[in-house]
Amino acid sequence: MILRPMLRTLEAAGIARDDISILIATGLHRPNEGEELVEIVGREIAENYRVENHFGTRRDHHAYLGDSPRGVPIWIDSRYVYADLKIAVGLIEPHFMAGYSGGRKLICPGIAALETIQAWHSPVFLEHPNADSGILDGNPVHEENTWIAKHVGCDFIANVVIDDKRQPLKFVAGDMEAFLQGCAFVRDIVTDTVPEPVDIVVTSSAGYPLDTTFYQSVKGLVGALPIIKPGGTIILAAGLSEGIGSPSFQSLFRDNASLDEFCSRLFSGNYFVMDQWQLEELAKVRRKAKVKVITDGLPPETLQQLFVEAAPSVEAAVADALAEYGENAKIAVIPKGPYVMAKVAA
Repeated sequence: MILRPMLRTLEAAGIARDDISILIATGLHRPNEGEELVEIVGREIAENYRVENHFGTRRDHHAYLGDSPRGVPIWIDSRYVYADLKIAVGLIEPHFMAGYSGGRKLICPGIAALETIQAWHSPVFLEHPNADSGILDGNPVHEENTWIAKHVGCDFIANVVIDDKRQPLKFVAGDMEAFLQGCAFVRDIVTDTVPEPVDIVVTSSAGYPLDTTFYQSVKGLVGALPIIKPGGTIILAAGLSEGIGSPSFQSLFRDNASLDEFCSRLFSGNYFVMDQWQLEELAKVRRKAKVKVITDGLPPETLQQLFVEAAPSVEAAVADALAEYGENAKIAVIPKGPYVMAKVAA
């Protein structure tokens, strides 16, 4: 819905099709290929335009643009850096570190190299109390990648806000500031409150494709943190059709016997494993609450190794939690966790 009219407009303005590249902003995630690529851009575009993935671990594919004022080395995909016209197309929704996705996030981390993302996702940024969903002011994660995006340059953005059926609710377009209009719109429709903290939260990671891995599903857990009581239980239903996540993420569970051991290494300043930031977020969850996971994607014995508990069904998990907290326990349900900003009413 965005790419097709945009491509027609560019070609009508005299830009040859052969001079147009569509760069998939994978960050450090695996590439999107084959039918998955068709799912993202549509078959007509996939078959008739140059569509390429970003590979964040290939530093020779990136250009170095100096360091940011906070000392983050800026390595950005050369195909973008040296393009004459730079356009960022993306989605605005709550993001558990950067406040909101979209806008500047297409550039950092979307097309940044490992060295940039490593520094930007370090505890120096992620442990800040404002590095949270829905927060832009005073959020160092947002401030840093905004500075980087403006330093790199972006001529135009086209961002969309979607509803619970993944249909468009609002489009924003223009310079980078258009992103802020989209955030203001999102904030009004995704915030909900409970009158007091609850003992139990039942949630999900909003289904496919946001719950294909345990790595991604952590976002649903983090979304419940503002309303769960200390010592409460978060119950997560997730597909996990692709398992735990990247090999690097999986290695973190093998190499750390506990979350305390992981955090001790992490905060020492001399420890780095790609994707460690997601385990850091899980550690924030587990410091406050228990976690029970219901999935068909991983066997219970594997889940037990991920610092969470396995449950056979949502009903069974709720029953166990009620037995622990009593029949008068407070329960909140967040059907699509990452899309909701849950808060306790002031």
